[in-house]
Amino acid sequence: MVCETTRRSCGVLIVVAAAAVAMLAALSCGVGPANAGGGVNGNAGRQQRQLKAGSGGGSSSGCSNLNLYEGSWVYDQAYPAYDSSSCPFIAKEFDCLKFGRPDRRYLQYRWQPGGGCNLPRFEGEKFLRRMEGKKIMFVGDSLSMNQYESLLCLLHAAVSNSNITRQSQPYLSTATFQDYGVSIMLFTSHYLVDIEEQEIGRVLKLHSISDATSRLWRQMDFLVFNTWAWWYRTGPQKGWDYVQDGETISEDMDRMLAFKRALTTWAKWVEANVNAAKTTVFFQGASPSHYNGTEWGKPGLRDCSHETDPVLPPEASNLAVGGAVSLALQAQQDAIKSIHHPILFLNITGLSHLRKDGHPSSHSGLSRLDCTHWCIAGVPDAWNQLLYTTILDQPSTPAPFF
Repeated sequence: MVCETTRRSCGVLIVVAAAAVAMLAALSCGVGPANAGGGVNGNAGRQQRQLKAGSGGGSSSGCSNLNLYEGSWVYDQAYPAYDSSSCPFIAKEFDCLKFGRPDRRYLQYRWQPGGGCNLPRFEGEKFLRRMEGKKIMFVGDSLSMNQYESLLCLLHAAVSNSNITRQSQPYLSTATFQDYGVSIMLFTSHYLVDIEEQEIGRVLKLHSISDATSRLWRQMDFLVFNTWAWWYRTGPQKGWDYVQDGETISEDMDRMLAFKRALTTWAKWVEANVNAAKTTVFFQGASPSHYNGTEWGKPGLRDCSHETDPVLPPEASNLAVGGAVSLALQAQQDAIKSIHHPILFLNITGLSHLRKDGHPSSHSGLSRLDCTHWCIAGVPDAWNQLLYTTILDQPSTPAPFF
């Protein structure tokens, strides 16, 4: 069962550091997420790749760091891993069945790596026992929210009678599985760097991560970072009025250059602040959208409406991620390579590129077509299966994961 506490902002949206300050205060008083009370009916105690076909199931035997992300989507009637109608964590943006999606095949594809690699099925209770006493934080935009909610659904399906508490603050959401002392958090930060309210307006500071945010991130045992989707937004959707690069403040600048500057700031933060003996850092590759049918062999299409199956072999072997997403993926990998600490890269771009069927389209609680985010249940469950496999298989000192 789930007990929820919500705190709403009564001020203007300013800097994400506000949430970090509040969270740090709770942690310093010993009432952080792993100790938060409440709940009912709790149990006692406690790059782009060429993609080829394969076969599935079983353990992760035979999986190398590379071939987890090379493979194909395989139809499997044992999926989905859970009933989305029974998961209390899904936002209306991602709840496709609730909002009338008529087809079900998109739910029954699992990711099958090639080369004799068999991903283990996600076992929620095993994961929670492995993570006992740990704090896992997703840091990023609404695609991080996609993965966060998917993980909560996977875990809830395994321990639905467990004592689960929820806390919601501006920029920060936390679900704590009290019987295991495991906190799963979402820290909303579209750009990973600061946006600061100044007299001239909201300033995106490409070289700044606030002290409060830094202190919060350092307390995590697992950090899963993501940024990309917001970097090319324009007008009122872009989330800032000015951008600061060094000492220069301007109304705009080359967006790919700004993206790379922010990634460099993030990489320097990891280098200077992360204790690799305590904290495992992941970075999630860019998640592709599907608004151009040429990208999946259907020229003339301008969205993902009516798509009901992935791109499958043999067509999949000729499909490559291109355009700005490919450039973003390269920039992300370059930033990771600049860090001496081990960073685990969740290279979900290529496998997600094949899933033009996995988006909400018009089947969400929003009054717009959405071929950017993903239905839950759906593709983010595969991201979490890869996260699960990596965490369970990683050595005590993880190696870079490409």
